[in-house]
Amino acid sequence: MELLNYEVLEKSGYKGYIKKDAPEKVLQFGEGNFLRAFVDYWFDMANEKADWNGKVVLMQPIAGGLTKLINDQEALYTLYLRGSEKGQKVDDKRVISVCSRCLNPYEDWDKAIEVAVSDDLEYIVSNTTEAGIVHDTESKYDQVPPVSFPAKLTVLLHKRFKAGKKGVAMLSCELIDNNGKELLKCVNQYIDDWGLESEFKKWINEENLFCSTLVDRIVPGRIRDAKEVERLEEENGYHDELIDVGECFGVWVIEGPESLEAQLPFKKAGLNVHVVPDVTPYKHRKVRILNGAHTGFVLGAYLAGFDIVRDCMHDEVVKGFMNKLLDEVIITLKHELDENDLKEFAAAVEDRFNNPFVNHELMSIALNSTSKWKARDLPSFLDYYKEFNKLPEAFTMSLAAYIAFYSNDIQERAEDGLVCKRPAGNTYKIQDDSWALDFFYERKDASAESLVHDVLTNTQMWDQDLTQIEGFEAKVVENLKLIREKGAKEAYASVL
Repeated sequence: MELLNYEVLEKSGYKGYIKKDAPEKVLQFGEGNFLRAFVDYWFDMANEKADWNGKVVLMQPIAGGLTKLINDQEALYTLYLRGSEKGQKVDDKRVISVCSRCLNPYEDWDKAIEVAVSDDLEYIVSNTTEAGIVHDTESKYDQVPPVSFPAKLTVLLHKRFKAGKKGVAMLSCELIDNNGKELLKCVNQYIDDWGLESEFKKWINEENLFCSTLVDRIVPGRIRDAKEVERLEEENGYHDELIDVGECFGVWVIEGPESLEAQLPFKKAGLNVHVVPDVTPYKHRKVRILNGAHTGFVLGAYLAGFDIVRDCMHDEVVKGFMNKLLDEVIITLKHELDENDLKEFAAAVEDRFNNPFVNHELMSIALNSTSKWKARDLPSFLDYYKEFNKLPEAFTMSLAAYIAFYSNDIQERAEDGLVCKRPAGNTYKIQDDSWALDFFYERKDASAESLVHDVLTNTQMWDQDLTQIEGFEAKVVENLKLIREKGAKEAYASVL
C-alpha cells in the first residue's frame, strides 16, 4: 500500500475537498493529534466553505516530533470524526489538506523565521501542553532555537517587528486558565530580560492580539486496533501514518474584540467557533456541565455495576440522575449565559457520553475524584444553595456516592492506592492524593454518621466546613446509608 501524498490520493479516487496550494497564513506551534483534529480541521473547513485560501505551517515545539512523517505525506492526513448526534451514529472521514509542511525548529530555525516575517502570515496558533507557557530563564535570544515556546515566539515576533510587518493574532489552545494572557506575560518578561526595544514592546502589546481560547473536543488520536487500520487503508487505497480521530462534537471559544469575528474565516464557514469578550462563562459551562456531570454520576454508577460511560447512557435511572445534575447546574449559570445555550450544551453531553466509538471507563474518570468534585461540582452545589436556600438533591446524593465509593468494604491501603470491594463484585483501586486515601483508610470502621462528619468538616478537602450548611450533614448521612443498604442505583432513583 502506497504512502499517502497528493499523487497517491488522486489515484485512490478520493472525491472529498482538497486544496493543494495557497498562501501560508498560519504558523502553528504543535503538530500532534489534538491540533490536527481541532484547529487544522477548522481552517480546512474554512478553505472549503468560506474560500479562505490559506495554508498552515506546522512546527514541532520540542526536539522530537512528527516533522518527517508529516512531510513524507506532503502534510496530508486522514481525519475521522466519530460519535453520536441526536442519538444517531456519526463516522465521517475527511482528508485534511490545509497544512503545507512541518518544520523542526532545531534543524530549520531559519525557515521558521522566514514564515514569521512573511507578508502572508495572519495567525499563530499553539498547543504546547499545560507546561508549554512558562518563563524559562535559561532561554536566550541568540539560541538556535531558544528553549521555551514563549521564548521562540518572542524571537520570531521580534524578527517580524524588525522587518516592518503588521501584527498577528495569537490563538493559544493550551489547557490553562487565561492561556493568551499568560503567554503575553511571558513574552513581555523576555523582552525585559533581553533588553529589547521599548518600541517592540509597544508593538507587541498594541499591534498584536493575544487571545485566550477555550477548546472542547475529545481526541482519542490514533486508531490502535491493527485490524481496523488495515480495513480502513484497504477502503482508502493508501497507507496513512498520521490517521487521526476526534469526536464529532467540537467548539472553539476565542476571547477577543468583536472585529476579530469578522476577520476570522470561521463564522462565514458556519463553524462552531465563537469570538466573545470573556471566555470565563464558557469555561464555567464546560467544567460544570461536561466535567461536572462526569464526576457527579460515575462513582455511584460504578458501585451500581456499570463500567463504561456509554452503558450508563442506556440506563434510564443513571441517565436520569445525570440529567437531574445538569438541571441543577444550568439553573446556577443562567446569569452568565443564555439559558437556551446552556440547555443545548447540556443536551450534547448525552450524545458525547453515548459515543459508540469510545469505551470511556468509569474508573479512569474516577482518578483523583476528591479534587475533581471540589473543582467541578462543589461550586454548583454552593451556588444552588445560595440562590435557593435549599439543598440540590442530585449534588447532595453525588457527594454521598463519593463517600460510598471511597469507603466501600475497604480491603487494604496499598502503596499505589486504596483497595475497596464493589458490592457483590470485584475489588477496585482508588487513586488519589495520599492524604485523601489515608483519611478514608483510617476511618474504614467508622459509622456513617462519624465518617460523613469527618468528611464534611475536612477543610483540606473543601477549603471550608460543609457542616455549616443547614441540613446537609443529616441528608448526606441518610443518602450514604441508602446507598449502602439498597444500592447506588436505587439511591439515584430516589431523587428523580
